[in-house]
Amino acid sequence: MHFTKMHGLGNDYLYVYGFPVDPEERSIKLSERHFGAGSDGMIYIMPSLKADFEMRIFNADGSEAMMCGNGIRCVGKYVYDKGYTKKKELDIDTKSGIKHLSLHTNAQNKVDLVTVDMGEREILDPALEAEGHTGTYVSMGNPHFVLFTEDAEAAPVDTLGPVLECAPQFPDRANIEFVQVIDEHTLRMRVWERGSGITMACGTGACASVAAAAAHHLVPMNERIEVKLDGGSLYISVSDSGAVEMTGPAAVVYEGETVE
Repeated sequence: MHFTKMHGLGNDYLYVYGFPVDPEERSIKLSERHFGAGSDGMIYIMPSLKADFEMRIFNADGSEAMMCGNGIRCVGKYVYDKGYTKKKELDIDTKSGIKHLSLHTNAQNKVDLVTVDMGEREILDPALEAEGHTGTYVSMGNPHFVLFTEDAEAAPVDTLGPVLECAPQFPDRANIEFVQVIDEHTLRMRVWERGSGITMACGTGACASVAAAAAHHLVPMNERIEVKLDGGSLYISVSDSGAVEMTGPAAVVYEGETVE
């Protein structure tokens, strides 16, 4: 099986063009960072009858994810740079609906930035208590629990993250964001991702964090907000209607082949 390792701000996946075969087992095996290729999971790209392409996402623990903001940007780069499409405006079918991508190319006609219409955020509970901690429960097509903190660097991501992920309030588990408000246009976010643990970036998590901050009047609506993650920055805006737009990079690490 041929794969391409790609990342969006260090949130890395193994990308395969084709239909999944034993995806849960392969994702667990190949995602392992000492005995596998090392990744946060695998993403399969397929033709679609409803959109330009379809993507399916499998986490490092084998569970299937509904959506990945960093992953979908890499899907856009993959299909354009490899010649599967010449379009710079694409629709990608995901488990959380069809998302629209705008591809931005460099002087070499390679995609380096992607803007994604992430759809509408849904504030499920602005002040939900879970395991003794109060946060904002947000859906970006997948579940997020956003905790505001004075110091994101000191946040107990590795200890509190897994506890909250599996809290009884989240029957399907949740992604956990620890967010510090730096100023009205800048957030610092660290994340414990459902099914993958600590990752360097989470696109849907950045969107959920800005949506939560806007709901609490910590950042303005209709303006681009920088979200600083461990792997770099994403730029997010939330409209008055709740529509969310994300812009960020996508990059190739290497091409590989599995030995079955």
